[in-house]
Amino acid sequence: MKRILLFFCFYLMPGPCCMAGDIEVYFSPNGGCERAVISEIRNAVGTIDIAMYYLSSGQIARALVCAQERHVRVRIVLDDGQEIESASKSRYLIKHGFKFKYHLGFGLMHNKFAIFDGKRLITGSFNWTRTAQERNEENLLIITDGQTIEKYEDRFKYLWNTSRLDSTTARGIDVLPAWFCATFHAFCSS
Repeated sequence: MKRILLFFCFYLMPGPCCMAGDIEVYFSPNGGCERAVISEIRNAVGTIDIAMYYLSSGQIARALVCAQERHVRVRIVLDDGQEIESASKSRYLIKHGFKFKYHLGFGLMHNKFAIFDGKRLITGSFNWTRTAQERNEENLLIITDGQTIEKYEDRFKYLWNTSRLDSTTARGIDVLPAWFCATFHAFCSS
């Protein structure tokens, strides 16, 4: 009888990966990824933490401005190339009072995730861009599992603490070129 019980517990019961909270799955092109991101932004009531390689979607940027106007605390870490990328919405968001940080590490900050109120997580290959929504083969997951979200929160804290402020607000200096901050980040970090 014990062998049957052990067999049931170890081989027939779902493992921890199967016991996670609900997961919503989206694909692009035109599979609802952007709409899902905007919905999560609109539903946030306290905090939004974003680590995003590329953010150029005007609709998502406007939703973030609306969230900030509702007094949702929004923190964003982008790849440092986004500071000078003409299609990036970072300048638009900075003009609306957002504080950005740009990744200082070697290689790309290629993460694509956001945490909403510490309760919902978006991740996947989906960059927050029009091209990702309309042309690319991308995926997006919305995860509600607390343990998974905690790991992403820890990673966001690491990225936030090891990144620098944007050059327009760094240490009260009006404007420093991105190359200066990338080379001499001690002057541009918080």
